[in-house]
Amino acid sequence: QVQLVESGGGLVQAGGSLRLSCAASGTRFRLNAMGWYRQAPGKQRELVAEFTSGGRTNYADSAKGRFTISRDGAANTVYLQMNNLKPEDTALYYCHTQILIGHYWGQGTQVTVSS
Repeated sequence: QVQLVESGGGLVQAGGSLRLSCAASGTRFRLNAMGWYRQAPGKQRELVAEFTSGGRTNYADSAKGRFTISRDGAANTVYLQMNNLKPEDTALYYCHTQILIGHYWGQGTQVTVSS
């Protein structure tokens, strides 16, 4: 069973930076499709950034120019560098991966940006 563990969330002032990490375990395979989603209170979960199974990267419009997704493929670890954070970035950030038709989620790490 694939498990995803996020870390790196916290409280930061607007304009600050955070780096999220997600480590996957429970599989011998390289996880090509990995990414980050977020969910703010009262809102739907939304994509922030991802590596697709085809090797592309996708970013939400709100993340472009401020967030960077990177990975250590050998370690099945994905990172999200978030710069120039805004109060509207406040949310629970989830790591996600997909293997065939199976979707796996981490427990989430809270990011709170104060104004």
